Amino acid sequence: MMKNHKMILLIAVLLLCGGCVARVKEGLRGIAGVSTKVLEDNLSGAITKEFNLDYNTAYFKAKEVLKNIKAYIYAIEDSKNLIAVYVSEIDTTPVGIFFKGLDKAKTQVQVSSPSTYAKELIAGKLFAGMEK
Repeated sequence: MMKNHKMILLIAVLLLCGGCVARVKEGLRGIAGVSTKVLEDNLSGAITKEFNLDYNTAYFKAKEVLKNIKAYIYAIEDSKNLIAVYVSEIDTTPVGIFFKGLDKAKTQVQVSSPSTYAKELIAGKLFAGMEK
């Protein structure tokens, strides 16, 4: 009987720790300056544009434009369809570029940031570059 209680307690502790690990991991990423949570949190205010490009073409074209405008890519999270950048190597204001394939030939691109200035700056340059 005592073994069952210990096993149940162990399972409960492990389940609780699993949730703690995710929060600690995100917290450590925030301390290190590489968290993308703030970009996700500001997604409702993102600047959005649709492109007549399939998802892969839009994604790779955006990466090329970001490199050309000297935005510093600090994270790529395929599971979130996200490229996270700093405005530049000097200006570490975070900006997120989110991709959503609408159909085979159309992709929605959203630019998110806690900074209106950074969001507008990157969206303007990115969208202009992607339209070329």
